[in-house]
Amino acid sequence: MKLIPRAYQLAIYNSALQNGNTLAILGTGLGKTLIALLLIREKMKQGKCLFLTPTKPLAKQHLQSVKEVLEVDDVALLTGERNAEARKKEYQHSVIVATPQTIRNDLERGILESDFALCVFDEAHRAVKDYAYTKIAAELPEDTLIVGLTASPGGKKERIEEVLAHLKIRNIEIRTALDEDVKPYIQQSTVKWMAVRLSPTLLQIQQLLEKLISRYAQALGALGFAPPLRHKGLFIQLRQRILQHPHGKKYRALMFYSALWHALHMQELIETQGVYALRKYLERLQQKESKSAQMLLKEEEMGKLMALAHGEEEHPKLKVLMDLLEKLKGKKCIVFAQYRDQIALLERELQGAGFRARQFLGKKKEYTRKMQEETIAAFREDKFDILVSTSIGEEGLDIPSVDTVIFYEPIPSEIRSIQRKGRAARLKEGEVYILMTKGTRDEAYYWASHRKEKKMRAIVARIQQKLQGGRPAPAERGQMRISRFLE
Repeated sequence: MKLIPRAYQLAIYNSALQNGNTLAILGTGLGKTLIALLLIREKMKQGKCLFLTPTKPLAKQHLQSVKEVLEVDDVALLTGERNAEARKKEYQHSVIVATPQTIRNDLERGILESDFALCVFDEAHRAVKDYAYTKIAAELPEDTLIVGLTASPGGKKERIEEVLAHLKIRNIEIRTALDEDVKPYIQQSTVKWMAVRLSPTLLQIQQLLEKLISRYAQALGALGFAPPLRHKGLFIQLRQRILQHPHGKKYRALMFYSALWHALHMQELIETQGVYALRKYLERLQQKESKSAQMLLKEEEMGKLMALAHGEEEHPKLKVLMDLLEKLKGKKCIVFAQYRDQIALLERELQGAGFRARQFLGKKKEYTRKMQEETIAAFREDKFDILVSTSIGEEGLDIPSVDTVIFYEPIPSEIRSIQRKGRAARLKEGEVYILMTKGTRDEAYYWASHRKEKKMRAIVARIQQKLQGGRPAPAERGQMRISRFLE
């Protein structure tokens, strides 16, 4: 085996072997994959091993790890790009690396038996509702060792319990940068948030949108569907409640709901992104033929808003970002932003100012997997310094460690926030900067993710204690000689 495991990786590995189905919670960069490889090496002696991961780039990455680190050639990559008959032959290999949809479909077709000695679920927090992970786990025999890997299982007790139930987990191992057996291997990162304020023009646009939001919220409320404006998840659920209503008024309610959705999204764009992102959204809105879009566009406030949005002024965050990157020149950075339109603007502005920056997006027609791979390879080879990334850069992909991570906007998800921060401070001290617009949802999102992260750790600790019962603490078990893994 080419890599030497760390003490905490060995402890988690041994805990899974001793205590059965395990959820391993480790921040980005702490080496979850190596734990999976150790387990594959051990369980291959008993039967076939399945390594599941949500995306094709991640699957390809894990295939290389199995081949290079374990020096195993009896391994196949299955992502649905090959036909069912070809896949059937590949299932004879000892190690299968695959995307979950492919495995779920082949289990349902009956061309794959679920007789695995080990099944590893990468990004295990996805094992909720009807995601393919849940179906696969249900099909696995009782003697299959199930191991879930994640940076965070979520900030709600119900979600964490759902993940545990779906994956039949009875043992939890969690490590953070604060744990004694982790501290020797990583450097701490400093988190700083940088406050900005909306300009007078952006404030005018915000106020126009607030009038529209208030108007449509009142209209929905009058029909019996008061919208929860401060909770995006509950607001999304409201649409389903409207659809299920038996009365004909639901069609009018849906029109108001859709118009309100557009107004809320535009408000988020102007508060957290800027005029360019808003302008691009308005262009798409004007192309829609729906009654809600046409109704919204006829509002007096929308005429004023569009006139203001066609000025040259951008969000004050852009200048703050430019000034910050100027101070950080020579350092490798990832700038995370939420929307593709904003990513395009940031890349263009940064390159225009002389920065070596490139965008990194999720796979779509205009941005292929090959382009993803070429971008990451160029970043690793120091052909540019600043990676401007959507959420694709948060989860799992083998992006080189960087000196600095910058959030162009806070995000309410503690899972994504943990993954973003984990991109810095692996081998040397790192910095995390969070740009935050005062008095907007930026502030609400920042504190929401902060609270959820603290809550998640407390919930996991309680569940872990309950599951472990009287078993020894993590530091007291799983002691193994590292020399064993150098053979």
